[in-house]
Amino acid sequence: MDLRIFTEPQQGASYDDLLRVAKATEAAGYDAFFRSDHYLKMGSADGLPGPTDAWITLAGLARETSRIRLGTLVTAATFRHPGPLAISVAQVDQMSGGRVEFGLGSGWYDAEHEAYGLTLPPMKERFDRYAEQLEIITGLWKTPAGSTYSFTGEYYTLSESPGLPKPAQSPAPPVIVGGQGKKRTPALAARFADEFNLPFTDADTAAAQFARVDAAAQEIGRDPKEILRSVALTVAVGRSEEEVARRASGIGRDVTELRANGLAGTPAEVVDRIGQWREKTGITRVYLQLLDLSDLDQIDLIAAEVAPQLD
Repeated sequence: MDLRIFTEPQQGASYDDLLRVAKATEAAGYDAFFRSDHYLKMGSADGLPGPTDAWITLAGLARETSRIRLGTLVTAATFRHPGPLAISVAQVDQMSGGRVEFGLGSGWYDAEHEAYGLTLPPMKERFDRYAEQLEIITGLWKTPAGSTYSFTGEYYTLSESPGLPKPAQSPAPPVIVGGQGKKRTPALAARFADEFNLPFTDADTAAAQFARVDAAAQEIGRDPKEILRSVALTVAVGRSEEEVARRASGIGRDVTELRANGLAGTPAEVVDRIGQWREKTGITRVYLQLLDLSDLDQIDLIAAEVAPQLD
């Protein structure tokens, strides 16, 4: 079971804050450090000092870490054109020595689009654009050096692109797709995903969606076992009930609710909870949503007392 630290910097974090968390993540032995890709806070957080760009952040971390995987849950297809995005991600993969994982989603948060002058198309168009982006980005990466890549879609056209630079990983960084759409999402995952992620849902809902992805893969002749299953869950782990309650309160969550919908409790409770998830859904990876980025002690606690019991 891989455990990965997952952060939400739009709620209020500087690059230096994220660097501290990433270094603590690496030192504690986690598999990866991931971040969201948002430009505006959500809820009551102040969001100060302001948003940090996901791929600029990961480029910096690529040079200041040495082992952990780095990626996004998830980059919004509405934020960037696919050609320049393919270049950015390939460059960060080169800068990291091949440690990037690429999560891409259709985009959804209307307020951040309005705040920064970004277009959020209607749902069907948004998903159509998302599908074309997946096709283009993976196509550019996988085009052999010395050859060219062309694409003609409804929204994007590329003509004889050299598809450069190439990522360090060959033929491409792992692609993460996720979401609860019952038809098009599983179909896209079957075509493009190395990993399928479900954030902040329950195990029964996740199991049903993973089954849809498996069916979509089988339909196109792909082995479903090639697609890794993962979930993202909010954490509040403590050595005592008091510590659990303090951590939950510190992120504005009720302990009872978080026990039901996230990973809250003592290390033993959380180990059991992850075991239940694994039994019901077949997941092999969990993204631990760490909302208090000053709480490096929790990173160490989970690494010391939860992770060793999940082997």
